[in-house]
Amino acid sequence: MASVFTRIMNGELPGRFVYRDEKCAAFLTIAPLKPGHTLVVPIEEVDHWIDLPEDLAAHLFAVAQKISKGMQQAFEPEKVGLMIAGLEVRHVHLHLVPIWQVHDLDFSKQDKDPDPSMMDAAMHKLREAIGWQPSE
Repeated sequence: MASVFTRIMNGELPGRFVYRDEKCAAFLTIAPLKPGHTLVVPIEEVDHWIDLPEDLAAHLFAVAQKISKGMQQAFEPEKVGLMIAGLEVRHVHLHLVPIWQVHDLDFSKQDKDPDPSMMDAAMHKLREAIGWQPSE
């Protein structure tokens, strides 16, 4: 059965995409820690990041870096935090979060009912900062 991330990337479930190429996609998480909290996900379903082929891992981190630079510009955080947990969805994903303090990475503080207009604004702000638009 396809992961929830595969279903988002296939258009079966909605997603607020900020980037996509032939190897990965990046979209806002539905339960953000901060506005702009983005997931970078490979198209290929791999459960554990240590099992990623080296070239795919390098690509994911290059994309994460590009998006993080845009996030830095768009949201002006102290830093952009990166976390790989992978327990909640068994499909590798890199969390990119604008942070001002280490506690901003506390997953018990996720917003499980974020304002849709805030989410849309964050998506557009991040797309603009990295210069990406969907090719619909």
